[in-house]
Amino acid sequence: MPPQMCQGDSSKRALPSFTGYDRGMERIHYVDGSVVTGTAIAQSLLRFGEALARRQSSATVRIPTRQADGAVGSATFLLGPASQMVTESESSPYDELVDEALVASFEREASLLGVPRVQIDDQPTAAAELSVSLDVDES
Repeated sequence: MPPQMCQGDSSKRALPSFTGYDRGMERIHYVDGSVVTGTAIAQSLLRFGEALARRQSSATVRIPTRQADGAVGSATFLLGPASQMVTESESSPYDELVDEALVASFEREASLLGVPRVQIDDQPTAAAELSVSLDVDES
């Protein structure tokens, strides 16, 4: 199921990766509750949420979740500047949830909302040609 997204823009910053579990998932704590989903889904959701927050934008997204009895459910998140989420690794007796298309869409959207890249030209600008000298009193 593709995510439902509001228009907006934001930035992307690489997060350190943790790969310490052969079989596990991520529990996303959000407001007063939590859901369990696949690791890649949770990590890409956080990156997309951060990108939206940096651009003061928002989106509504739906992700697959693993319920306590092992069934697959879903959860809808409103991501934006005020969103506060924490994920933690969690082992599970069930198969990890994988949705490569959803992860790719979150990563693509986060990248599109990314921090503007600084481009350095060979030609100096007026600001680059200015030199500032500081007189330092060493008494």
